[in-house]
Amino acid sequence: MELRTIADVGLVGYPNAGKSTLLRAISAAKPKTAAYPFTTLHPLVGVIDLPEYNRATMADIPGLIEGAHENRGLGHEFLRHIVRCKSLFYVLDMAGSEERHPIDDYQNLRKELRLYDPTLVAKPSCIIANKMDMPTAAENLKAFKTRFPKLHVIPVCAELSEGIDDIKQYIDKQVLK
Repeated sequence: MELRTIADVGLVGYPNAGKSTLLRAISAAKPKTAAYPFTTLHPLVGVIDLPEYNRATMADIPGLIEGAHENRGLGHEFLRHIVRCKSLFYVLDMAGSEERHPIDDYQNLRKELRLYDPTLVAKPSCIIANKMDMPTAAENLKAFKTRFPKLHVIPVCAELSEGIDDIKQYIDKQVLK
């Protein structure tokens, strides 16, 4: 028997992309946050209060690494939790503060999900462009939008709680519809 977390939204991203910080900013959940990778070791679900007394659940999934589909870095332990999420939010470090480019991160994350379970990349999704307070973020965001013009991108700075209302509106109108 295998227990899987169920949530309206699953946060997918690399370590240190800001998934836990986002969950802390948008819900009453208090995940551990720190400036080192793999702070989150187990999925955590937060409840988000929305307009009209609606609520949604959001799962913070530990950071994925390349090869997660082959169970590297406990990949299957993490990936199995997003299978039952209604929607996936790709949380990207738009500043590239971990020496990776957000375009590469997005493509690699989608590849890992597709190789683990092809139905995951067909789920409704959006991009959370995090760390927009950093100097290189605006330039990277422009390049990202040029490369992927059809994707819905929400620029945020989870650490400063900027853009949180935009995420809540998106969840209310697109995820819970």
